[in-house]
Amino acid sequence: MTILGIGLGLFLVIGAIAIGGSLTMFWSLTSVMITVGGSFAALLINFQGPQIAMVYRITKNAFVSNVNEVSELIELFVRLGQKARREGLLALEDELAEVEDKFLVNGLQMVVDGLEPELIRDIMETEIYATEARHKMGQDLFRTWGAMAPAFGMIGTLIGLIQMLSNLDDPSKIGPGMAVALLTTFYGSFMANLLFIPLAGKLAIRSEAETALKEAVIEGVLSIQSGTNPRILQEKMKAFVSPQEREKMEQQRQERESRSGEEVVLDNA
Repeated sequence: MTILGIGLGLFLVIGAIAIGGSLTMFWSLTSVMITVGGSFAALLINFQGPQIAMVYRITKNAFVSNVNEVSELIELFVRLGQKARREGLLALEDELAEVEDKFLVNGLQMVVDGLEPELIRDIMETEIYATEARHKMGQDLFRTWGAMAPAFGMIGTLIGLIQMLSNLDDPSKIGPGMAVALLTTFYGSFMANLLFIPLAGKLAIRSEAETALKEAVIEGVLSIQSGTNPRILQEKMKAFVSPQEREKMEQQRQERESRSGEEVVLDNA
């Protein structure tokens, strides 16, 4: 959806420009230098070097989501809960190599090591808070860039107006000065409202989804440690799933049971 939104926005704006006139009218290297270069220079002042270096990785997170579905997590916890009740908590250590979620692996490892539930919750919640702080830094970076781009657009407008007014005796320089004055404002508003502010919003949504998933992981890990019945564990973790997703999970469960019943009938035959 991020790629679709940016692509659609570019298509509509560029298409509207092409319909109304020439695209070359809306290109100005001077305006790009003032708006893009100036706002990025301001970021260098506002943030530290390592934070600026994270721009690429942060931007990638807005396009690619590595957050698993809660429904997949529920199935995993039910299987782990069944094994823990059948073979004991130490048997979970054999499953750690197959789990990709490092947060979940750390939680299960603490269960295997015999840590107290309160300590496990405290450690895992602390990691969630640290993750949220890192995510917020990325969101703040794009929000700041989104605020600075229009500001430097206005600076470019002032520069263009000064150049235009200082050359009123030369009509040939009035047009280029006015172009810079208007294009810098256009570039700044365009960058802020199509790229930077929406990217900050998408990163915030992704962060909330990851936090919700990690909270579900904590509840699942502690439930396994306490020996909760896998069926009760499944119902408990459904609280983290939307009603629509619950209906989908129930349909999938019924389909699996139906297929299992058909296989048993065929085997008996």
